Amino acid sequence: MTQEFEVDQVIRQRIRNLRQNLGWSLESLASKASMSVSTLSRIETGSRRIALDQLIPIAKALNTSLDELVSTSEAQIIIRPEPISMPGITMWKLSTEDAVNGVNVSKMRFDPSKAPAPTELRIHPGKEWFTVLLGEIQLKLGERIYHVKAGQSAQFDTMTPHALWAVGGIAEVLGIMDNAGQRAHEHDTAK
Repeated sequence: MTQEFEVDQVIRQRIRNLRQNLGWSLESLASKASMSVSTLSRIETGSRRIALDQLIPIAKALNTSLDELVSTSEAQIIIRPEPISMPGITMWKLSTEDAVNGVNVSKMRFDPSKAPAPTELRIHPGKEWFTVLLGEIQLKLGERIYHVKAGQSAQFDTMTPHALWAVGGIAEVLGIMDNAGQRAHEHDTAK
């Protein structure tokens, strides 16, 4: 199978999926893209070669860009995170700088044998959410301490003084932060 054929197949599948997700028939999309139903059907099924002058009106009708319709860059699909190490914590960024809605996803591994529980609580603008994949995390929010175990999640406003650390051994979490939270954490890793 050639790479050109594979790209064609991806584009055809995207057109069909976007059309179906919108609940549109072939006739509806064909009308919006100013083409015949048979032409659109042949494009979706692979019976007709896709031409650029057909993709532009199809993308416009589907309320997407030509870029989004035809993009197959591996860089946009596979992320190869590099570990960022801090005392007792290793973090891997799992999203790119242009992540959806500005959220940043990271995996963090806490090793309590390499760093004690933090003594200072931090605050910064933003929201944070995490789920514990392995072990147990203690989350201190203000004066309260929450125990978050594997399979449980927590979310909080990061303007509340907070800290989190592993208890009873290594813990791993998958965390999501908005842009403000990510910038604050990146500042910490740069120290």
